Amino acid sequence: MGYIMIIPWQRLNPDTLTNLIEYFVLREGTDYGEHEQNLTEKVKDVRQQLECGDVVLVWSELHETFNIMPRKFHC
Repeated sequence: MGYIMIIPWQRLNPDTLTNLIEYFVLREGTDYGEHEQNLTEKVKDVRQQLECGDVVLVWSELHETFNIMPRKFHC
């Protein structure tokens, strides 16, 4: 059985964190409402959500993947 761990984003190298957020945003194809945002704006939004604690960076040992998920699912 694999474990799911919340990774403290503050401990990551800033470039690594940016790369993970970019990968997440591009992978998810997230819808941002009526107007389209560019990659830089999307990354900024996700980073702000991490900083505010609304979302967390999660590592799945079983699948050897990471994800960014709402905190409410991990409290």
